[in-house]
Amino acid sequence: MQTRLAKRHKQRVDMPAKGGLGRAIKYLGHYKRLTAAAYLFLFISTAAQLAVPQLVQNIIDAVTNGVIAKQLAQTPAAFLSTALQRLGWTPEQLDTYRNSGEQVLVNAIVLIVAFAIMRGMFAFAQAYTSERVSQSIAFDFRNDLYAKIQRLSFSYHDRNQTGQLMIRATDDVEKVRLFIGQGLLLAMQAFVLLTATLTILVVTNLKLTLIILPVLPVALLLFMVFGAISQPLFSEVQKRLSRLNTILQENLTGIKVVKAFAREPHEERKFDVAAASLMEQNIKVSRTFAFLFPVVFLIANLGQAAVLYYGGKQIIDGTLTFGEWQKFSLYLVYVFFPIGQLGFIISQMSQASASSSRIFEIFDARNDVADKPGATALPPVQGHVTFEDVTFRYFDSGEPVLSQVSFDAKPGETIALLGATGSGKTTIINLLPRFYDISSGHVRIDGHDVREVTLDSLRSQIGIVLQETNLFSGTIRENIAFGRPEASLAEVTAAAKAASAHDFIMSFSADYETPVGERGSTLSGGQKQRIAIARALLLNPRILILDDSTSSVDLQTEFQIQQALTRLMHGRTSFVIAQRISTVVNADQILVMEKGRIVARGKHEDLMDNSPIYADIYHSQLVSDVALTEE
Repeated sequence: MQTRLAKRHKQRVDMPAKGGLGRAIKYLGHYKRLTAAAYLFLFISTAAQLAVPQLVQNIIDAVTNGVIAKQLAQTPAAFLSTALQRLGWTPEQLDTYRNSGEQVLVNAIVLIVAFAIMRGMFAFAQAYTSERVSQSIAFDFRNDLYAKIQRLSFSYHDRNQTGQLMIRATDDVEKVRLFIGQGLLLAMQAFVLLTATLTILVVTNLKLTLIILPVLPVALLLFMVFGAISQPLFSEVQKRLSRLNTILQENLTGIKVVKAFAREPHEERKFDVAAASLMEQNIKVSRTFAFLFPVVFLIANLGQAAVLYYGGKQIIDGTLTFGEWQKFSLYLVYVFFPIGQLGFIISQMSQASASSSRIFEIFDARNDVADKPGATALPPVQGHVTFEDVTFRYFDSGEPVLSQVSFDAKPGETIALLGATGSGKTTIINLLPRFYDISSGHVRIDGHDVREVTLDSLRSQIGIVLQETNLFSGTIRENIAFGRPEASLAEVTAAAKAASAHDFIMSFSADYETPVGERGSTLSGGQKQRIAIARALLLNPRILILDDSTSSVDLQTEFQIQQALTRLMHGRTSFVIAQRISTVVNADQILVMEKGRIVARGKHEDLMDNSPIYADIYHSQLVSDVALTEE
């Protein structure tokens, strides 16, 4: 039942975000001046491009008219007026064409070069500016995504794989960036070029323009259909890429386990299946567009063939000059070129639409644990912790993980949590700093309900050492001072000494400046655990949580740590999950958990007399440690 509800919840979370691409384009509003400049440069470069065909017509007309004028100069005077009348020329025009044709040619060529230079300059400015805008938007997306992921509650991360989140912050953002930086500008250029060109063609030769007009709606309709088909195809590509990346990330993270169990062939097969699935989907996308472009070019060629036929008839009939025909042909290229660009634009838009929906799924994800409106900062606490009839269910569904748990921890007390795996020990310590929110009941610190105070003020007063030790790339000093980056070396050293970490740190050549490697790979398990303890102690918290924090150290090191913790826990409320008797016997309260309930509580001596469950744990799991400790 719980699994089905969790799946339904996950499906609800993974629903595509509405208007993802439109919302992504709104990020252009963050850079209004740069965006306006990019589009201004686009309009200028396009205008320079549109001027060239007219200049080409001037060149051809100057050449042809000059040739005809020189031939007419040899015509007998009796026939000259008739020839001029047939050509529609005046004697003044004849004189101009004969004497100044070369100057017209030079002027036109100079203008073509000038417009080419202007177009090149503004095209460069447009490309550079649009790239700056798109990179800035990608920067915003990645930072916003990172901040959102950091703030999402544990329940969200429980339902989503790390590899999928990484793909959304990298590949999906890049696809959106490419469309905003290239595709959107190309779409605007195509629109401006197509609109301006059709206007010029209508003015130049309405009859020929009417020949190509039926081609345009057919091509546009074709692209719209392919756009609707391609978007879900690209969305599936991103999903399969996420699965591939997840396998890669998990394999690299657990490479020691893979090698230890000789599972390389199995992992290779699993990766091969995911890679093959991605390849098949990419081929399906390629097949779709491989069909699209030939169809579009077929339609364009049919339109061009019709123009060639009717244009040739007009030249034969004398209603169209060679210059006008060449100008019309060049402008015709400007009609079909944007249509050809639409394929690239549709491809980018489909990818960006799918990717932006995946990005905004994260932005729109509901945070199960967040500051309530009007939440106040938790004042400095004494450490009085109370659980009142606390019940907790993951995803608010299924069987409760904790059921009506109540206890009272006074300031300075040490609370030990014992029980089998799945009994609810870790859940209790997760509820205290609000990694999850309870389903019912109350968790209070000094009388303040933890749901009524801000998360930062709550967690800054709780020191935590989790069962799974996580260190970050950097130096030992940086890892110890993770919660207090401003801490002095003396404070860092004091915390390390308290955690029995100072001696092994000083054995390194760079002592506190020693790099720890990725996830602390250069340190042993016990060394990482002691650095994690020092990191928590540096905060000087009033409440301390140790989730089986001595599980990776030997008994001698554990004894040293426990001695230090005994001194440092004085005046602090401490919650300890441990299996070793050295922690249990010193606790002020021992809570024995079973199936989400507290089945026994008290001190060690009392529980040995009154709790068969505790006595069984003692004899079966901890008696050997007692013997070694007593020695």
